[in-house]
Amino acid sequence: MSGQEPKRIDSHHHFWDPAARDYAWMKGLTALERSFGPEDLRPLLAANGIDATVIVQAHASVDETREMLQTAAGTNFVAGVVGWVDLTDPRVGGVLHELQAGDTGAWLKGIRPMLHDEADENWILQEIVQSNLHVVAEAGIVLDLLVTPRELPAAITTVRDYPHLKFVVDHIAKPPIASGAIDDWAAMMHEFADLEHVACKLSGMVTETNPEGWSVDGLTPYVAAVYEIFGPDRMMFGSDWPVCTLAASYDAVVNAARESLEKLGVLDDTTEAAIFGNTAIHWYGLDV
Repeated sequence: MSGQEPKRIDSHHHFWDPAARDYAWMKGLTALERSFGPEDLRPLLAANGIDATVIVQAHASVDETREMLQTAAGTNFVAGVVGWVDLTDPRVGGVLHELQAGDTGAWLKGIRPMLHDEADENWILQEIVQSNLHVVAEAGIVLDLLVTPRELPAAITTVRDYPHLKFVVDHIAKPPIASGAIDDWAAMMHEFADLEHVACKLSGMVTETNPEGWSVDGLTPYVAAVYEIFGPDRMMFGSDWPVCTLAASYDAVVNAARESLEKLGVLDDTTEAAIFGNTAIHWYGLDV
């Protein structure tokens, strides 16, 4: 990219159609209970100078993953897909092979188990899941960690035990921003500091606040902790659109991420290029 402006990447958004599939977690969130697709997102990307994106699963099904891969292949801005496979299935290697071997397989950059929806906070520590993480590593893709502070200890153990697998913590592990509590979450997140095979998405923050009164000032202490722990080369911006629209517009989410970094005095050109593009490109192996 020498001589060119750094590519800007949104590393985390969703597409869905509730008429085609039951998204149980969406019940009662009326603003989200409609179709969101590429043509809804395209103008928002253009308005914010975003060059490419990563679609992330929102349903625990391989069918949704196949559809996302087709969508990625049919757009000019989706550079990667973080899909879903059943990590309790001993045949998961065959499923991953099938997904990667197809015409759209090059877009599969990661998978994401919905850990925060599991009744057992130690779900990821099951023997079959731990065994299948070796299969994920062999497939050369990333494991996104959708966790809250409840699931963080098991996630930390797993990251430590799998140095050959790349991980990404989604939504800064959903700290309780609305309450202002930070110490317990930050102490757990610090366990990732020296584990250089795990990155963190600067995403999903506005929906952890009070939607009627969130502010950049309220986000900044959490961004400061993530910056201290991971540094810009292991941080990537994600909008979490359209979930973010429960609390803020796409533009406001982009601006909040930038403004919080500006308040910390760390947003020089190099840091911005990393967090808003290069980290995601490197971590997911995006062809942009």
